[in-house]
This record gives sequence, C-alpha cells and structure tokens, in this order.
Amino acid sequence: MTWWVILAAIAAVVVWPFAVEAMRPRMTRARRELAPGQFTTLSQGMTHYRWLGPEGGPIAVCVHGLTTPSFVWGPVAEELAEMGYRVLTYDLYGRGFSDRAKGEQDSAFFIRQLDDLLEDQGVTGEITLIGYSMGGAIVAAFCAEQAGRVRQLVLLAPAGLGHDLGPVADMAVKYDFFGRWMMRGFYAKSLRRATEAERGMPSPISRMVDLQIAETRMKGFAPAVLSSLRGILDEDLEPAHRAIAEAGTPVLAIWGEVDDIIPLTCKDTLAEWNPQARQEVVPGAGHTLTYTEPDAVMAAMKTVL
Repeated sequence: MTWWVILAAIAAVVVWPFAVEAMRPRMTRARRELAPGQFTTLSQGMTHYRWLGPEGGPIAVCVHGLTTPSFVWGPVAEELAEMGYRVLTYDLYGRGFSDRAKGEQDSAFFIRQLDDLLEDQGVTGEITLIGYSMGGAIVAAFCAEQAGRVRQLVLLAPAGLGHDLGPVADMAVKYDFFGRWMMRGFYAKSLRRATEAERGMPSPISRMVDLQIAETRMKGFAPAVLSSLRGILDEDLEPAHRAIAEAGTPVLAIWGEVDDIIPLTCKDTLAEWNPQARQEVVPGAGHTLTYTEPDAVMAAMKTVL
C-alpha cells in the first residue's frame, strides 16, 4: 500500500504543472473585444495589431520582446506617430491577444508572422524596424533575410548577442521534459515575482505591472516562452548581424547601462559583428527601456529617424 501511495504522489507531482496549464483561461472572443486594435487571420493564426499615426507617413514597425506584448510600445509608438510616422505594433503569437500558434518559435516562425502581417496590410515599401529585447533578434533575422525592405534598424536592448534569463529558463532549455514541467509549474510565478519588484518604477503606461502579471496567467503563455527560449533565443545570430553590416543597412542600438538581462557587454559583441552600427547607452537604465525610459529612447532615436 505504501508503494502505491508513493507512486500516486509522484504521479500527482509530475502531472500537476500540466493540469494547471490546461486549466488556465484561454484567449476568447470576449477577451478580444477589450483589445485596442484590430485582428487579422494569417497563415499561422490570428494576430492582434494596431496602427498609429498619419496615413501616408513613413512606416515604422515595432516588435516586442519575450514576455511583454505590444502594449509595451505605448509611449514610444505614440511619439513616433507624433513625429509623422505610420506606426504598426502587433502581438507575437503566444502573447497578448494573438493566437497561441503551434510550432517551434524560431526565427523562421517569427519572420513568417511579420512577413504575413506586412502582406496582409499591404505594406510594400521600405520600413523602419524597431525591436525590443527578443524583438531585436526577430527584426535582425528579418533584416538579414530581406534587407532590401528595411530602411533602417533600431535595436533596443536586443537579444541574440548574449543574455541572462535566470536559472529556471536555462534549465528549461537544457532538459526536454523537465524543462516543460518547470516552465508550466514555476516560470509564471518566478516572472510575477520579478515583475512585482518593478512596481515602484515610474512608467507612463498605466498599470504596467498588472498588465504583465495578467499575461502570465493566460493559457499558452509559458509554453510560448519556452518555445522561444529553445528557438530564436538559442540561435546564433552572428551571421545575421554580419549580413546586415554587409548590406549596409543603418543600425542604431540602444542599451541600458545596468541591464541585468541583456548586459552592456553585448554592445562590444555588436561592434565586432557590425562595426558600422551606431550605439547609445541610457545611463542608469535597466532592461525596461521602452516603458520606463521612453524619453531617453526617443531622444536617441531622433538622432537617426
């Protein structure tokens, strides 16, 4: 009898994270009615997007990072629109109001979503691509593949040049089943704790911390993060950055001086891979550039946009 109890307890521990994930709230039509933008169905699923700024203005496309959906662009996108840019923001699959699309979230996966969205929206001319954190890796991969479509590239604390996402993420990448178990059982709680630590930081985005925490509670969020960790964030992007340099695409990279996720040492790596890239450092800033340092980000971007 004792052995049966032990085996049942082990089975419960193994199954528990997957059961919790299965019971999380789904992205439903009712939830999407609260979205600030529009929706379109692309080849991999439904994508939530939003346009800001005057029609006919030069197009800037903003790509968000690993865990924060397109609301992270709020103040930056609004100021770009005031400058006359036609700004497109959207939610990557697995985040925000977009579908929890299946498939390995590697660079090809995200390039396809962006390519599909641009085609769907009838964008044919040159664009400015702006990527934050993992979005920096996505726009770099896109630009390397389709440099002729990119007028200029802006990278905000970009992933793909070295990053530290913590021990839970590292172990999740290294171990297949154990990684899936850990991400479903512990990652959301760990991320919520880290996000709560930012509650005292000033941000022009209303309820920024609450929005981020709500994201972690949705079904499909943790699996999407894991897929990205094992996909695009585990890729070697040196060839992409060297291809961008060879194509001569103008690049501006903006870094946080005390970023503990994308450390400032990545600046030297980019300088090696793309010596022509212009680089700026925001003093005293961490990884939260887009939503706590939008004025400094825009001041740097205005020098090239």
